[in-house]
Amino acid sequence: MRRAAIIGGGITGLSAAYELARAGVSCALIERRGRLGGVIRTERIEGCLVETGPDSFLAQKPWALELIRELGLGGEVIGSNDHLRVTYVLRGGRLEPLPDGLLMMVPTRIWPLLRTPLLGPGAKLRMALEWFRRARPGAGGDRPVAEFVAEHFGREALDYLAEPLLAGVYGGDPERLSVASVLPRLLELERRYGSLTRGVLAARRRPVGEAAGPLFQTLRGGLGRLVEALETALKGRVEMVRGEAEALERRGTGYAIRVNGEWLEAGAAVLACPAWEAARLLRAPAGELAALLEAIPYTSSITVSLGYRREDVNHRLEGFGFLVPRRERRAVTACTWVGTKFSHRVPERMALLRCFLGEEALLGDSDEGLAALVRQELARIMGLGAEPRFVRVARWPRSMAQYTVGHAERLAEIEARASRLPGLHLAGNAYEGIGVPDCVRLGRRAARRVIQGSE
Repeated sequence: MRRAAIIGGGITGLSAAYELARAGVSCALIERRGRLGGVIRTERIEGCLVETGPDSFLAQKPWALELIRELGLGGEVIGSNDHLRVTYVLRGGRLEPLPDGLLMMVPTRIWPLLRTPLLGPGAKLRMALEWFRRARPGAGGDRPVAEFVAEHFGREALDYLAEPLLAGVYGGDPERLSVASVLPRLLELERRYGSLTRGVLAARRRPVGEAAGPLFQTLRGGLGRLVEALETALKGRVEMVRGEAEALERRGTGYAIRVNGEWLEAGAAVLACPAWEAARLLRAPAGELAALLEAIPYTSSITVSLGYRREDVNHRLEGFGFLVPRRERRAVTACTWVGTKFSHRVPERMALLRCFLGEEALLGDSDEGLAALVRQELARIMGLGAEPRFVRVARWPRSMAQYTVGHAERLAEIEARASRLPGLHLAGNAYEGIGVPDCVRLGRRAARRVIQGSE
């Protein structure tokens, strides 16, 4: 009997399979799609490198880079062009740059804050006075991000700084997102200092050792190279099973998983799939655990990548792109100017714009309809009316887990109930981090727990 079965062939499941194979543990990887990698997908169109899912990962989180180096891809790592990093926010029909010295929504320099047209005089005064906020006994508990930000900096800062920045990462609603799970560092600074501004500046004064590097890292050939390298590393070492996991049963000291009408048995099961899929599989053997997993909400996303002849783009692409606050939003939430953010991804003769939409109702629209909608938005925001050379649309339904208020308590209960099922392990973006590095970390951690449990 196989010692482990992994359900889900995204980056989490691939990382788990890699860790098991490296330890010589026999396992099967079950994936219902015709390809591996989950939301990671890289294509080349007319010389442009097009990421239809994530395009990079945060450099400060080491786990993706560790895996990349183990796979022999260290020489392919590139960083974002941070000397060109300007992010714009739409306000009143104009793209205004985020002020320098902003850490998320926390100001660390007064002069750029005073000069920015993104905020009115009252909001600027409110943000400046936050410096004098003192720590209060009993403060610092979990609450919605919107409430947390408004308490410190006011509603205008929430609308034009925090909300668009968080929408670009989580695709979620700050009225529901948990500050303890989404912004834990800022919550800790509130507990210690009261003022987030004083807390951030105090943290910056501590010695950090190495010089800061680029904010984002990726692979020269796209994140699809990571998936390819993992597939190569697993070839002949992991049993690949193509099909949907239809049911899961507890059998003796192990598990049985029905795939394509046939049962596959294993000593341990790693559910490296979305929480709502794990809930479906666990409904019969562990109903209360399934209910907790089902309670984790998800949002969907759509990326629309448009390639233009550079001479047809009359807007100066001097920055990483722009964000659209909810108050200004129609459909597009953000747009990345790919050639500025990463070198080597767009030939000089081309311009590549990667737009994001988050409305669930748009998932059913045709590619042509979505392209027309995005082009209308680009004409409104950037004055871009040219015909693109190509358009690539990708839909990712129910792909982005939302850490709503109470997520930490829900997660603790999930872990407690899962621990009563020996050999069952949960991993993925629903639990302790949504980016590529966290998915790698959680997949490998689940694999190590399988190894420990079988020793």
